[in-house]
Amino acid sequence: MRAEQVVPAEFAAVVADEDVVTVNVHVPDEGSIPGTDAAIPFDQITTSVGKLPEERSTPLAVYCRTGSMSTEAVQTLRDLGYTDLVELRGGMDAWTADGRELLSPVD
Repeated sequence: MRAEQVVPAEFAAVVADEDVVTVNVHVPDEGSIPGTDAAIPFDQITTSVGKLPEERSTPLAVYCRTGSMSTEAVQTLRDLGYTDLVELRGGMDAWTADGRELLSPVD
């Protein structure tokens, strides 16, 4: 089982892997990292599990704005049986501080 926090450069490499499902768990929508596959509010993971891969070993990359919501989401995902989880340490704030692009919120 893997559940780790990584810095933006490592997270970018994970997101670039086409086998990884990238999930933005921040609410409200404050933008997203390019390559994001789904937006599921951190407190709705359990009720939105149908939006996630059925196969619990599918690698998931999870992020929010600062890291607090993604930490809670990763714990919920672990409780649901997901075994390969990578979380962006510092969230979108760290991502942009590292000079990386953020897509605008969806209207």
